[in-house]
Amino acid sequence: MKRKWIVVIFVLCLAAAGAGVLIWQGNSTKKDFEGVQEQLKQDGNAISKERKNSNSRKTEDRELSSGDGEKEIENTSEQPDEQTGICKSLLQTEGKTLQDRILTPEGYQRINCKKGSFGEFLRSYPLKKHGSPVLLYNGEEKGNQSAHAAVFKLPIENEDLQQCADSIMRMYAEYFWKTGQKERIRFHFVDGFLAEYTKWRDGYRIQAGNNSSSWVKSAAYNDSYSNFKKFMRIVFAYAGTLSMEEEAKKISMEKLKIGDIFIKGASPGHVVMAVDVCKNEEGKKAFLLAQGYMPAQEFQLLKNPLHEEDLWYYEEEIGDTFQTPEYSFEKDSLRRLPY
Repeated sequence: MKRKWIVVIFVLCLAAAGAGVLIWQGNSTKKDFEGVQEQLKQDGNAISKERKNSNSRKTEDRELSSGDGEKEIENTSEQPDEQTGICKSLLQTEGKTLQDRILTPEGYQRINCKKGSFGEFLRSYPLKKHGSPVLLYNGEEKGNQSAHAAVFKLPIENEDLQQCADSIMRMYAEYFWKTGQKERIRFHFVDGFLAEYTKWRDGYRIQAGNNSSSWVKSAAYNDSYSNFKKFMRIVFAYAGTLSMEEEAKKISMEKLKIGDIFIKGASPGHVVMAVDVCKNEEGKKAFLLAQGYMPAQEFQLLKNPLHEEDLWYYEEEIGDTFQTPEYSFEKDSLRRLPY
């Protein structure tokens, strides 16, 4: 009697997940078997490609040939950016805003900001193109171009007035202007006088004296942006770090939020502002600082001189004093503005 079935041949086939058993019946062809092999090969390539893509999203690795012919892996995400020196893992050079260009350190997340808040305004404020120099009020480049990581597109006028405290007042004033909160555009002069934009808009002008200032009605109502800039020019002339320190409230590092300042009131003094804040799972904060400076110049995002490849300032690094690229502050100089 003829045998109805032929002997089944077992063929061992190595797959990506390990060794498997493939049953090949006698009436199968070589083409069928090769088809299975090809499918396994394609599956393996797909897994390899996905793994490669996944790794490239986390870090850009590059093979380097060493002198003995062996290959080493260089983590290019940890390499410094050529223009700023900032670690590439913290930088998106194509980003057009603070939030898009500067990434948080590993293990940190940006704190939540309410929609329409000053924090959201700063994070979404336009930046100049990556690698742009800081310009002075007259269009010349600032002498020290190594202190900053980015430059804000905050307007600056053609005279030496918008310096450190002025730049921070300008940023707050621009926020209030653009969000329709014009009644909050108000700043104290060094003599204690409260300059309010709404009175200026209504036609009142400021008569500055030796020890005090006062309002005088001498113009028509004008709520234009050009008139707003004229008001800010007067503020820049008669307000500064002395008046800003006087009106600000001292706070602890644990309460730090976007918009808070480190300030030394003097003539001249200096002030920098926290323009972004993030924290880790333990609640420890890191923050970004920005400044204007003398002579009047563009508002700039600062590096951290402790580690220039990482521009974030970490809460645990702030001792009794701490250093920014161009000034030294005391820990208790942290203040919150009443604006």
